Amino acid sequence: MKALITGATSGIGRDMAVILSRMGIDLIIASRDSKKMQQLARRLPVHVKTITVDLSREADCYYLYNETKEEDIHILINNAGFGAFGYSWEIPLETELNMLDLNVRAVHILTKLFLADFRKKDRGYILNVASSAGFLAGPLMSAYYATKSYVLRLTEAIHEELRQSGSNVKITALCPGHVETGFDARAHVRRSIGGVSSYKVAKAGINGMFQGKAVVLPGGLMKLAYIGEKFLPERQMLKAAYYAQSKKG
Repeated sequence: MKALITGATSGIGRDMAVILSRMGIDLIIASRDSKKMQQLARRLPVHVKTITVDLSREADCYYLYNETKEEDIHILINNAGFGAFGYSWEIPLETELNMLDLNVRAVHILTKLFLADFRKKDRGYILNVASSAGFLAGPLMSAYYATKSYVLRLTEAIHEELRQSGSNVKITALCPGHVETGFDARAHVRRSIGGVSSYKVAKAGINGMFQGKAVVLPGGLMKLAYIGEKFLPERQMLKAAYYAQSKKG
């Protein structure tokens, strides 16, 4: 088997590369950081191909697909993404547009292109890294929460379409809460409480993907929060989300 992972140089993506390599699965990893990809490739016990791309650029999304479409890929993991913290009027528009390009457009483009190939072969797995943020609105990280909601709902809908059509292709959304990665530094937020290790999240995501789950919620805390969200009024959820996010500023 062979897997393509975006954003594989740190955090969840890197740990997914490690886990899959230990399963004997060859890898193609894609990110902007050539040096970090080379360092990771040397550590892994399988064949690893690296492709340097900036997936916030549409042309690079198509370039990545064209460079890998003949590789007989079995697994696509859309992991690349970032967030930004602050009041909506304080975050530069260019930052948010870049976020939309990476968190939404890149995921959509790669999902669509590889889904078409996987359906022709009637096999394959797609794992889209969303977030528990996808289940609600997020004051002080409004654009980020909205991008993850898009990824979550897109993935859920395609999962049901595949199920109804009897396809053997599987697609899964991974929805962790706070993860101990470099995400907070890039988003300019303080470290949150209750963080789960990126390795545990990566393992849960890969296991859920192979099990054909629509959504994976790693950790008991996230499952409880998800259930609680179903019973609280939207206004209360917004207040709670604002309070939680404000502690990170």
